[in-house]
Amino acid sequence: MKVSDILRVKGGTLFTATPDEPLAQAVQMMSDYDIGSLVVMEHGDLVGMLTFREVIQSIVKNQGLGSTLVRSAMDDAPLTCTMETEMDEVRRMMLDRHARYMPVMDKRMLMGVISFYDVAKAVVDSQNFENKMLKAYIRDWPGQEEGATPAN
Repeated sequence: MKVSDILRVKGGTLFTATPDEPLAQAVQMMSDYDIGSLVVMEHGDLVGMLTFREVIQSIVKNQGLGSTLVRSAMDDAPLTCTMETEMDEVRRMMLDRHARYMPVMDKRMLMGVISFYDVAKAVVDSQNFENKMLKAYIRDWPGQEEGATPAN
């Protein structure tokens, strides 16, 4: 399974911020849309990622939101992947960096964002499908002929 499979199911709504907007405005957007991250874009380029982790760290560091800008709170070197990245690799990357959100890029174009939740859901859905197929296969197992004895 590839990242493109997750984005196809998830849809394409993207929420972004600019580095020079007030952090309070970005936090308001995260609250309004019940999202855990914003991709930070400047002049059409990905320049950072803002998640609730960076927001909380900034609040503690600055003793509140104050006049803090997104630029000073964002992760300016976010982990990224491509549409062709395999799910096993995405899981490993996210676990290694403790990343909950990952922008998906096609060269310099932002294609979407996947979350650790999206990855976990895809794995569970895949396992459920495989489980269902195995149960159907076992249920439809060809029966033994009458009078035949099982081989040892």
